[in-house]
Amino acid sequence: MVAELRRKARERWLHTLLGADVIVASLAGDASFRCYYRVTCAGCDYVLMDAPPPHEDVSPFMAVRAWFDEAGLRVSKLYGADIEQGFLLLEDFGDLTWAVALQKGVDIAPLFTDALRQLHLLQASTPSLELAPFDVERMQCECALYLDWYLPRVVSLAPDAMQREQFLAVLANRLSVIESLPRVAVHLDYHSRNLMLAKGQLPLGQIDYQDAVMGPVTYDLASLLYDCYQDYPEEVRLYWSRRFYESLPKAIAVAFAHFDDWHYKLRLTAMQRHIKAIGIFARLAHRDGKQQFLTEIPLTRKHLLEELAFLGITATMSPLLFAGPEMGLD
Repeated sequence: MVAELRRKARERWLHTLLGADVIVASLAGDASFRCYYRVTCAGCDYVLMDAPPPHEDVSPFMAVRAWFDEAGLRVSKLYGADIEQGFLLLEDFGDLTWAVALQKGVDIAPLFTDALRQLHLLQASTPSLELAPFDVERMQCECALYLDWYLPRVVSLAPDAMQREQFLAVLANRLSVIESLPRVAVHLDYHSRNLMLAKGQLPLGQIDYQDAVMGPVTYDLASLLYDCYQDYPEEVRLYWSRRFYESLPKAIAVAFAHFDDWHYKLRLTAMQRHIKAIGIFARLAHRDGKQQFLTEIPLTRKHLLEELAFLGITATMSPLLFAGPEMGLD
């Protein structure tokens, strides 16, 4: 009944905005309550974002979209909005994400070049709204998702209070290092499924940016190079990491002793992100019924184990970080 009422509300709004001759087709959703639809009218395609209140609020998306646009980033044009109902009508970037383009054999170098160019623009911009801080408290809450959802629901291991304390203690100083890095505007989900090739062309279109924060200069690049959904060779990551580092403004670059220091902290940031992602994937599957996200855990966990080895964190130091579904603690 609720879904049917929502469908009728969507159709009424679209008819008011575009006219009666409208075709609506469902698109893939994301890790939220938002739904997306391709809307065709008079030979033109649009994307309808359906963000049902009170679960979602389109206002942050609109504010960040306007700021990104002003900063020179490629974002969807906005054709219509109803904040109270939670509807936005946006430019359609099509279906060719970075991830799909790689599957089709597209040359990756131009994608990285443009992604880094836009990331520098974002970091140099001045947000037009107050952004939440990406601080130690937030990072600890995100890492706790691993304890609350991944371990008990996927590994069948319910950590006790002492285990939880040990887990967070091993991370504490490392999270403080991440928090201490130069702070810039952060997209927060800058990866291959949120970067689009509209009409198969550059510049890359950006989506899913409504949760932007002020955080470490390493965060978005870590999301891109150590993508949960891709497994780039480390030499590729090192190349683009160096390219980005060498283009940093001097005021930010001085915070790092040299490239190896930068890259170590990039991988430290990636470690925190992957701990969070594993917890989120488990929560999406077991709380929200989105079982497909369980298939994202193995690659993300592979990345995490590689990062732990690189950072010198051992199973003796933190057994829970090495816990896997195949054997509990491996």
